[in-house]
Amino acid sequence: MAQPLVKKDDDRDDEAEYSPFLGIEKGAVLQEARVFNDPQLDPRRCSQVITKLLYLLNQGDSFTKVEATEVFFSVTKLFQSKDLGLRRMVYLIIKELSPSADEVIIVTSSLMKDMNSKTDMYRANAIRVLCRITDGTLLTQIERYLKQAIVDKNPVVASAALVSGIHLLQTNPEIVKRWSNEVQEAVQSRAALVQFHALALLQQIRQNDRLAVSKLVTSLTRGTVRSPLAQCLLIRYTSQVIRESSTQTGDRPFYDFLESCLRHKAEMVIFEAARAITELSGVTSRELTPAITVLQLFLSSSKPVLRFAAVRTLNKFFRKLRNYIFGDGVVGTFELRPSESGSVAMTHPMAVTNCNIDMESLISDQNRSIATLAITTLLKTGNESSVDRLMKQITNFMSDIADEFKIVVVEAIRSLCLKFPLKYRSLMNFLSNILREEGGFEYKKATVDSIVILIRDIPEAKESGLLHLCEFIEDCEFTYLSTQILHFLGIEGPKTTDPSKYIRYIYNRVHLENATVRAAAVSTLAKFGAMVDALKPRIFVLLRRCIFDSDDEVRDRATLYLNTLGGDGEVVETDKEVKTFLFGDLDIPLVNLETSLKNYEPSEEPFDIHSVPKEVKSQPLVEKKAPGKKPAGLGAPPSGPPSTVDAYERLLSSIPEFSNFGKLFKSSAPVELTEAETEYAVNVVKHIFDRHVVFQYNCTNTIPEQLLENVSVNVDASEADDFAEVASKPLRSLPYDTPGQTFVAFEKPEGITAVGKFTNMLRFIVKEVDPSTGEAEEDGVEDEYQLEDLEVVAADFMMKVGVSNFRNAWESMGEDFERVDEYGLGPRESLAEAVSAVINLLGMQPCEGTEVVATNSRSHTCLLSGVSLGNVKVLVRLQFGIEGSRDVAMKLSVRSEDEAIGDAIHEIVSCS
Repeated sequence: MAQPLVKKDDDRDDEAEYSPFLGIEKGAVLQEARVFNDPQLDPRRCSQVITKLLYLLNQGDSFTKVEATEVFFSVTKLFQSKDLGLRRMVYLIIKELSPSADEVIIVTSSLMKDMNSKTDMYRANAIRVLCRITDGTLLTQIERYLKQAIVDKNPVVASAALVSGIHLLQTNPEIVKRWSNEVQEAVQSRAALVQFHALALLQQIRQNDRLAVSKLVTSLTRGTVRSPLAQCLLIRYTSQVIRESSTQTGDRPFYDFLESCLRHKAEMVIFEAARAITELSGVTSRELTPAITVLQLFLSSSKPVLRFAAVRTLNKFFRKLRNYIFGDGVVGTFELRPSESGSVAMTHPMAVTNCNIDMESLISDQNRSIATLAITTLLKTGNESSVDRLMKQITNFMSDIADEFKIVVVEAIRSLCLKFPLKYRSLMNFLSNILREEGGFEYKKATVDSIVILIRDIPEAKESGLLHLCEFIEDCEFTYLSTQILHFLGIEGPKTTDPSKYIRYIYNRVHLENATVRAAAVSTLAKFGAMVDALKPRIFVLLRRCIFDSDDEVRDRATLYLNTLGGDGEVVETDKEVKTFLFGDLDIPLVNLETSLKNYEPSEEPFDIHSVPKEVKSQPLVEKKAPGKKPAGLGAPPSGPPSTVDAYERLLSSIPEFSNFGKLFKSSAPVELTEAETEYAVNVVKHIFDRHVVFQYNCTNTIPEQLLENVSVNVDASEADDFAEVASKPLRSLPYDTPGQTFVAFEKPEGITAVGKFTNMLRFIVKEVDPSTGEAEEDGVEDEYQLEDLEVVAADFMMKVGVSNFRNAWESMGEDFERVDEYGLGPRESLAEAVSAVINLLGMQPCEGTEVVATNSRSHTCLLSGVSLGNVKVLVRLQFGIEGSRDVAMKLSVRSEDEAIGDAIHEIVSCS
């Protein structure tokens, strides 16, 4: 039962709200539902019970089939009541219960009777319910009534029919499309909602026909739409037509209509038109000025919703304008300065800067959302002379807003600092000050990330920024941030003019923090000792003290670094191998390393880190297969610790013909050689060795009445000149639905990227199987089955191995074997398509999320890393640019440990 309302204490303004449904239980409510069967119905009580049922359904409680059926049949008896309020509740509960097809028949007659009732409320709700619960068969029977309802004089009935048509269009589009004439007539209605819903339905009916949509927009822009809601919809459809038209500059179709809407009497229409104009591609200053003027007026409106809408639209417009001018200036997690991206001269300076004065007044707006948008917009559009004034205003503003708004402001300040690097002092001081204030983890993390980015991108800001971070970790309450800052100090600190001033801050962490931070501090100290030889004696003293720490991880790290640094604390140069160990990236996936360590059995031979597979495996490999078929071959490897790579290596080494091929470099994902639902399912895995390539054909027989024997694949390598077949292993027997493998091995020149195309023919002996006994006949028939062609491409010889810090890895690789060249990739649909194509061509691992291209970007930088055949590390930097004609140009920079690998990558791109 529902708990009674508790009287609130009038003296307490923050008293919690009380729900009339507090504590209700499904069983009790179902018992109450028996009142629906009373001979004398009590409408008020029945409505209360239905309300409770609706509450339970919307809270996620589910009724069993029996419970739902009982409630449904009880509810149908309530059609006897003439109470309007109860009838509305009946409609709602029927919609929510979603009765089955058999049950719908029972209530259909009552609903159809209501649909033809003289009471308009009955008619409108009956239409909504019928269209919600009906199927295609019943819909054809009531179609005539729905068409009549669309053109009904009562706007409530007409809107109900139109909204139902919008929903039915998803399930029964052919039926709804027959209503076009009636919907077209409803578009001319004087009722605002009817016109709005009719226009929405008509556009959805024609949405797949661009010419029909264009004609619709053309006919309606002549002034026949009176409803402000419908006018807003029309503006959106007009914008869509403009975007899809080929004309991007000059006389733009329908622009005059959008401009005329700026003078509409309804504020929503004015705003929608202004927003649409600012979102036009390649908008000119003449076209933009009226829209900006309207938004500027809204900035000073007394209505908060108009102020918010205007400042949010201007914020989005400036972001779009900045992308258009500068392109996508993102490299990893760092944003390029304007001097590196393009000209700072904006296309429409006068059209937008006039709004800045009005937006500055919004910084003190009572609505914090408006104030935050105003601040971030000003930070994006302000000039160098206005930075100091903005910083003073923001300082007072920050204490009044929530953390999520502060994060937005911090990110905008970071962008401003990268835009005007000479102002880094005031902006860096602002960031350091807000670090000392109270705030949550995400807010502090965003501030720390901003300081780190400024340090990396503005060399002059390095020393002051590092000191700000050192002061922050003195009182930092977040372990994650402390460890990240210590790691960053270990990389950048030794490169400063006076590295010794950071040692005190780092060693304080060993005494004052938890074990995780202490361990990170020990590692950072070791990096200073390795990179700054003059500090090594002092570092040794500090590390020796750490040997007596209470935590085993801290002790182990201190011992490791003391032994690794060597020299017994003397001022001697650290070995290059030690620096590589301390600063180099671990080019092995941690999950692979963990698996190999678990599988290592202690013996006289030490653990060899070079035996750990380097290929990135995001999840266990699952082969594609037709529905109902079992995975073939190694498509379903054991779910235990051994990885798929380990399973493949064990399988190949167990076959005598392949046991002397050496260590497996890489195994590809399965490549399907047959279509789904064919009689034989075959896919192939390419195993790459230094001098060999082994094709593993995973076969499945999907015909129950057949047994296949002596199964093999005849491979024609006439289009692969560098390959010579050296061994094969046929499959003795392939029963129904039992996966099996057959292998073919090819030899290739050692260490080179050999490519080619292979034609495959599956050959076998077919034996009929008796379904009753399951035994096969003794005699069989030779048969063959043509498979799809298979290609070995350059990406097969490259292993995806990521690096945690691409910039450090790039710099440590050096310029000795760097090769840079530019290429034209021809016309492309988008920049994202070009980036994806090159990544797939090279088969390397994208780093730092640079595979994602921002929408409408005109330039992009993508970072790739990998290991080539022979365990040679390779780093690639791709810089893309797209012109108005959709032609894409690319600058390719390659650094590797072997000059031949860099040349090979350039050759791959030039020949593709």
